[in-house]
Amino acid sequence: MEIWKIREHEEMADQAARWFHQKWGIPLEAYEESIEECLKRKSPVPQWYVAVEQGKIAGGLGVIENDFHDRKDLAPNVCAVYVEEAFRCRGIAGALLDCVCEDMRLFGINTLYLVTDHTSFYERYGWEFLCMVQGDGEEEKTRMYVHRG
Repeated sequence: MEIWKIREHEEMADQAARWFHQKWGIPLEAYEESIEECLKRKSPVPQWYVAVEQGKIAGGLGVIENDFHDRKDLAPNVCAVYVEEAFRCRGIAGALLDCVCEDMRLFGINTLYLVTDHTSFYERYGWEFLCMVQGDGEEEKTRMYVHRG
């Protein structure tokens, strides 16, 4: 399994956009636009990463300014963290999270945020619960985590 930075593997851009769209139901065009912005390399955010095994995407995540919540001051956000069921419990999510934190550090970004309903998962990888945030269009608040490099 390898982790690819989409900015270094432009050939994966369309496949990655479709894959993230299928996993999260966010409009395909939103992923295409964000990945295109990543490929332009004008700024460190957005960025997209995929874990690839035998030519197939096993998992992935991105970094965007805001992951659809009311705390615009808590940025940038790791988003769309997903590992295919057949590849779970193999450390892929942890490897993706480690990769994104290190890559963002190279851009001078030492603090990342992440919204999730999971409890106890992200703590294993150095993330700390920070606060509850209101998701756009959501009735219930969700958990915000922080990772400080």
